[in-house]
Amino acid sequence: MFDSVCKFLVETFASDFATWLLGEPITFTKLSPSELSLEPIRADALILLQSEEVVLHIEFQTQPKVDIPFRMIDYRLRVYRRFPRKQMRQVVIYLQKTNSELVQQTTFTLEDTFHRFQVIRLWEQPTNVFFQSPGLLPFAVLSQADNPTETLRQVAVQISQINDQRIQSNVAASAFVLAGLVLNKEIIQQLLRKELMQESVTYQALIAEGRAEGIEEGIEEGIRRVAINLLREGMSIEVVVRVTGLSVEQINQIKMTEIDSQGE
Repeated sequence: MFDSVCKFLVETFASDFATWLLGEPITFTKLSPSELSLEPIRADALILLQSEEVVLHIEFQTQPKVDIPFRMIDYRLRVYRRFPRKQMRQVVIYLQKTNSELVQQTTFTLEDTFHRFQVIRLWEQPTNVFFQSPGLLPFAVLSQADNPTETLRQVAVQISQINDQRIQSNVAASAFVLAGLVLNKEIIQQLLRKELMQESVTYQALIAEGRAEGIEEGIEEGIRRVAINLLREGMSIEVVVRVTGLSVEQINQIKMTEIDSQGE
């Protein structure tokens, strides 16, 4: 779910991310991993964008992984093979605060081979950066905020001032999902209007995901499907509780019946 939201935001607000990460609002088009030959490497949220002169490679991670440095050099070489004259900027963005040393890694080294990439730990980023454009607003609550609840309240005010209703609802739904990494569902629902999110393609996509697997319509079953998907992605029970609003007992029951039983 976090993957889908991050990809949606980058692809919808590419100029906002270019301004943030590259310092200028470059116009990008989407670059499919299949265009780089070989099989796509499994990633939490891999986004490849290209312009005439540069390729922007962004990966969002909720949890650190040991293979990130290898993925960075592998994609760099793939892009060089396909576009030898294009520059490339690679950024790994960690969403959730952790003490793991893996989020400090910015290089890949193998004998005489050395490659460097950029890492952004959102919890260390100044909050005001994410209030500069609509596409970045959903990440504000994950930034260096002393009070995430107050930050989300400010985000909600900013969202209410967006004139385009479609953009407004999509940003609200994205903020709702990402805020679940640091706030409980009740607080989020108090600050972000549910009816506004229901108009969002992001929200509808989450519901459709549940329906596609035969789940009955309704927000309760939709939330249950989201919980199953998060558990399958390896998210901790604590995070799933915060995102869905379900109790620890409910999550454990879902884990036992839907996840553990299938592994037997």
